[in-house]
Amino acid sequence: MTVDINFNVHSDARGGDPDSTSPTLRKYHKILWSKPLPNGIFFELITTKTGAYLYHNSELGEFSLGSDAITHSYRNQKRKQWLIKQVSNEVNELFDIGSTIGAYTVFPKNKIDNKFTINQARGVNSLIDDRFDLTLECIRLSYEGQGNPLYDTFLRYKKFFELFDNFSGYVDFFLLNDLLDENQNVKFYLPFDNFKTKPTFNGIEDYKLYKKGVTNFVKSRNKRIENYIKLNTKMPAHNNV
Repeated sequence: MTVDINFNVHSDARGGDPDSTSPTLRKYHKILWSKPLPNGIFFELITTKTGAYLYHNSELGEFSLGSDAITHSYRNQKRKQWLIKQVSNEVNELFDIGSTIGAYTVFPKNKIDNKFTINQARGVNSLIDDRFDLTLECIRLSYEGQGNPLYDTFLRYKKFFELFDNFSGYVDFFLLNDLLDENQNVKFYLPFDNFKTKPTFNGIEDYKLYKKGVTNFVKSRNKRIENYIKLNTKMPAHNNV
């Protein structure tokens, strides 16, 4: 198994969205997330299913997963251009670190009842604004049965989240540990008010603080991914690519 944590997934995306057009990103997802679940059953993902990005079908259920960027520089978001133009160097640096494998995960890609997927809901919900720290808090709350801005969305994909038993199992499986503190609480990029107000940047310093939190997480997760690969290079190969 080989995963280059410095590889820029835009470099082989042919000008498209790496989530759908980068073959290397797809390969890395398959390598990283084809592994035993907390219950010990091997969660094998294949790329040979027509029309599916990553696919699993077993006694566990049928799952069609897609890639999702979990960092956001907001470089192209129109309503933030007033700020983005002031910190273009910071934005480009964050965009680059967000182009490595540590800045990506997978979620179910199939629509249910013609409603938003997780990826879509994260992007359009104004209380989340595509921030993964806030998304992870919603995941934590959902595992505890507590309401949150993404609760109904996650409930539609209950079978997926049940694969990991609980929040700790989910975090461990997807190597997200570096976004939690020693008490297993989410390390928010900016001050958090329990979803009372919409997340925003009040100015340059807010963006720099946000960038620092995201960068620290992605770099730490990349290192965790690298260590995971080193520890598991002797695992049986599953070559359904």
